[in-house]
Amino acid sequence: MPSPSDGIAVEFRDVVKVYHRLHRNPVGIKHALLHLPSFLREVRSANEFRALDGVSFQVKKGETFGICGRNGAGKSTMLGLMAGVIRPTRGEVIVRGRIAPLLELGAGFHPELTGRENVFLNATILGMARSEIVRRFDAIVEFSGLRDFIDEPMRTYSSGMYMRLGFSVAVHTDPEVLLVDEVLAVGDAEFQQKCLAKMEEFRAGGITIVFVSHDYAQVKKLCHRVAVLSRGKASAVGPPGEVEAEFLGSLKSGVDSRDVQVR
Repeated sequence: MPSPSDGIAVEFRDVVKVYHRLHRNPVGIKHALLHLPSFLREVRSANEFRALDGVSFQVKKGETFGICGRNGAGKSTMLGLMAGVIRPTRGEVIVRGRIAPLLELGAGFHPELTGRENVFLNATILGMARSEIVRRFDAIVEFSGLRDFIDEPMRTYSSGMYMRLGFSVAVHTDPEVLLVDEVLAVGDAEFQQKCLAKMEEFRAGGITIVFVSHDYAQVKKLCHRVAVLSRGKASAVGPPGEVEAEFLGSLKSGVDSRDVQVR
């Protein structure tokens, strides 16, 4: 008998992520020693930054789910939790299926290795078997448009070339969940169109996509539902047309809503 979670690709259950900032406290040593318990509580509280604060939502399998919000709202933290590169302070993050993170493209490449060697290295990190990489290698290089440079050391590549090769490797891993962080502006206009076309292909093929962008027009075009983040909370979750006012309002007013609305 199928469980209720069978149709869910990504799930956040009351997720809290706290970062600790280090800085000097101006209180004198004498005061600190005389009021040690309260001083430690104050220091701990002052140095805590809650990037996410009790976030709960679900992303359905085959859904394209957008994440929007102002800078510092918690978008990158949310993607990092989904990718497994950071862990929640409290709560639970569940991702079902093979993940392809299009986050910091090319970040795992080694500059002294060739493009060819880095394709094998990066694809292996993303979970592909060597035989699978060999089978898809030509398609990866063709998509990147870097065949003439593939046997050159990557220290000779431009940042745009790094990103093109990183994008190409990631989208050829047969992902079940694709995490996309503002990477559709990769390379020149022609390559950007290839990126958008690939996204549409994944979307039509029922691949789950989690998409972070500041371009709400693009979000409306691609996404079935959107989470608007504000001060680490999901201030609204729903279809793009229904939560657009919440997103635009948070940008204009500078006031962060603490009310969670789930549609």
